[in-house]
Amino acid sequence: MAVLTYREALNRAMTEEMEKDPNIFLMGEEVGHYEGAYKVSQGMLAKFGEKRVIDTPISENGFAGVGIGAAMVGLRPIIEFMTWNFSLVAIDQIINSAAKMNYMSAGQFPIPIVFRGAGGAGGRLAAQHSQSFESWYAHIPGLKVLAPYTPSDAYGLLKTSIRDNNPTIFIESEVLYGSKGEVPEGEFLIPMGKSDIKREGTQLTIVSWSRALMYVLPAAEKLAKEGISVEVIDLRSIRPLDEEGILASVRKTNKVLIVEEGWNVAGFGAQVAYLIQKEAFDYLDSPIERITQEDVPMPYAANLEKSSLPSEEKIIKKVREMIK
Repeated sequence: MAVLTYREALNRAMTEEMEKDPNIFLMGEEVGHYEGAYKVSQGMLAKFGEKRVIDTPISENGFAGVGIGAAMVGLRPIIEFMTWNFSLVAIDQIINSAAKMNYMSAGQFPIPIVFRGAGGAGGRLAAQHSQSFESWYAHIPGLKVLAPYTPSDAYGLLKTSIRDNNPTIFIESEVLYGSKGEVPEGEFLIPMGKSDIKREGTQLTIVSWSRALMYVLPAAEKLAKEGISVEVIDLRSIRPLDEEGILASVRKTNKVLIVEEGWNVAGFGAQVAYLIQKEAFDYLDSPIERITQEDVPMPYAANLEKSSLPSEEKIIKKVREMIK
């Protein structure tokens, strides 16, 4: 298997799908001549030309709407937001058009569109550029929401998203773009609604996704040296959700910690906790716990930003308390 960075895996997924289907195109700010704000579309303008790799003005509401209209007439757009923070400008188009059009038209207008780009906290980007929107978009019927952690997951899930006939919210943590991992050669698709066990364990389940796994997996490794066996589940797919995968792990370990980069109030972890208490309450040996970003806008100062986010230290401390 090839070792690719996260951005290279995304690039390869889009390139391969665009080679197969001339109806697929990429559109967004700086995706063409600048080759992407995070260089995800590097080389794609030269390969596919300006009719299929389209630079846009700074108008998220406008080009999101153009993409939805294109999807309604048979094209398959990939719309890149430079950051998901800017999707707020286009949220009316995403929620009131993309998510609802197929339902409101009684199936006459499927919307095969992927909205993708960088999400979550970066590094000292402050409050307006450091938000996690999984729970916002997962709240909306008609949208599918994905947040992959590894390059192989990003590759397999993006290809699946491009082929799907429903609007997909594809959130890429911007701090993961340079991370590396093995990506299978040839046809490789990952189904939506299927979680992945990133680490087997027996004493406690940690449910997490996206960038938060950067803290979870090293914490689990350190806890293993103390004799504490933690199972780590990477949701990958937020909506649809792999409910049975979560419940199977809970039935095995009987303790659950949910770790997410977003805020606590109405965060997606709350939905996971509700599922577990409803369907596996009798298997729990202790209350479900959560670690989230602190309930403040993201600070700019590096030390405050670090203290605001989940961390290895917070996870290790909480797991020790739960295992006692």
